[in-house]
Amino acid sequence: MQENITFESDGLKLSGVIHVPDGHKGEPLPAFIVCHGFVGSKDESHAQIQAEMMEQFGYVALRFDFRSCGESEGERAQVRCFDQVADAKNAVTWLAKRPEVDPKRIGITGHSFGAAVSVYTAGVDDRIACCLSSCGWGDGERKFRGQHPTRESWDRFIGILEEGRAHKQATGESLWMSRFDAVPIPEALRKNLSPKAIMEIPTETAWSMMNFRADDVVANIAPRPLLLFHTANDIITPTIESVRMFEKAGQPTELMLIDTTAHFPLAPADAPRTRMMMKGWLDKFFPSPLAG
Repeated sequence: MQENITFESDGLKLSGVIHVPDGHKGEPLPAFIVCHGFVGSKDESHAQIQAEMMEQFGYVALRFDFRSCGESEGERAQVRCFDQVADAKNAVTWLAKRPEVDPKRIGITGHSFGAAVSVYTAGVDDRIACCLSSCGWGDGERKFRGQHPTRESWDRFIGILEEGRAHKQATGESLWMSRFDAVPIPEALRKNLSPKAIMEIPTETAWSMMNFRADDVVANIAPRPLLLFHTANDIITPTIESVRMFEKAGQPTELMLIDTTAHFPLAPADAPRTRMMMKGWLDKFFPSPLAG
């Protein structure tokens, strides 16, 4: 079952879809908040694939559009990392009230930017019982340096951000940049983005990401289970980001690096293997009574 819903976050109405497994017979089930990626969407995206996967695994799942994205309220594309953490926490509050959900067994998952938000949220909100991060990152500046590895590309990127800061101070208005100037994605991999993803961002969004560090709070998740799942040789979000978070995390934490489509482990050709690996981890550390 899927149901379109809305909930409030800091006075804004956010749009979501709740998934309830077909095998639900009335007993409260474990659940997952599903966070979409960089200026992405809950729909036609990795987030929708993740939510449908969790539903099939026997979990209630809530995918939603962060403020300023998709069908949610907020000035379009004006994304700030800590606003997204607030949205995720408010999603937990809403989901905990649903009769289908065991409020003590709500996990969080996300892909890429959504994974960074998931780890940070789990690190600061002990209501979250489990975290599954897919191709996430722990330090915004380190991530950006990995995404702009040459001196020329780094100088260009920082030049755009500095120009945006000066423009904002002089005019009070945002300077806009291509999402691909912030997070380069090879043309061949862009087909994995949601068609509803935003293509331009204000430079303030990139500054927000630069100063966002899930590294700072990842150790707080223990003793709740954490999975850091990443594609090996990721050319979009550097694989080392999950390795660095693993080094800082407590236990139980597992790190899985798989040789598959860069950055998109649930792409059609790779989804069967990815699903099997994730389900095996969930069955051990955060099982659903409907897992069979």
